[in-house]
Amino acid sequence: MGSLSLFHWIIVALVVLVLFGRGRISEVMGDFGKGISSFKKGMSEAEKDAEIKSVKQIPQQAEPMGEGPAAPQRTPEEEAAARRDPGG
Repeated sequence: MGSLSLFHWIIVALVVLVLFGRGRISEVMGDFGKGISSFKKGMSEAEKDAEIKSVKQIPQQAEPMGEGPAAPQRTPEEEAAARRDPGG
């Protein structure tokens, strides 16, 4: 008595078919499929955006092997100031 038999499921399916009609059910399922593909597309775009942000945050400095730490890079303003005043 606790579970539904095959006969019960057939009756439920017929009631749903009568209430919504065959065209309405296929329309709802089509909308459901579009929603799922839109969700997947959004998830892949979010993953790409997160990957781009993480790549931008990682500094791209390559240290030569066997040498000491690399000299810090200067901004163009600091380079111009160093050319004007070589002692500083």
